[in-house]
Amino acid sequence: MDFANYTGSANATSGFEVYSGYMPIGTSTKRLHFLLAESQGDWATDPLIIWFNGGPGCSSLLAFATENGPYQMSAGESTFHKNEHAWNQKANVLYVEQPAGVGFSYCNGTSNPEDCKFTDMTQSNDTLAFVEAWMQKYPDYQNHSLYISGESYGGIYIPYLAW
Repeated sequence: MDFANYTGSANATSGFEVYSGYMPIGTSTKRLHFLLAESQGDWATDPLIIWFNGGPGCSSLLAFATENGPYQMSAGESTFHKNEHAWNQKANVLYVEQPAGVGFSYCNGTSNPEDCKFTDMTQSNDTLAFVEAWMQKYPDYQNHSLYISGESYGGIYIPYLAW
């Protein structure tokens, strides 16, 4: 299977869809992983929130699994439980793992070592390329209200992307 182009979906009778996949960044070896938790309300009209964890080097799946995602796993526990404060109750939440090399996102440092190096500016360019490619692949979201949010070093990523 070509994981660089894989997009999977799961709906374990939750009433909403969860999608995961990769977006290639231009002609580079970079592939940014994403996870979309569709709204528990009306995915077709509810806003889209793009979430970034910071670090740099912290996976955005941390927020999905322990903070604002539809399910949480608390410290010391081994099972998930429903999050009564999940952000996807009223919005579609797109968790992006970036820069390349963080979480499930990757780059090929052997064939192209420059792809695995980043600065705030190159990371923001890659993230903009991700958003543009993601919107092209999922055009149903192009007219949604868009919010960009995150924490920690995401406070650097977000203004760069907005700029």
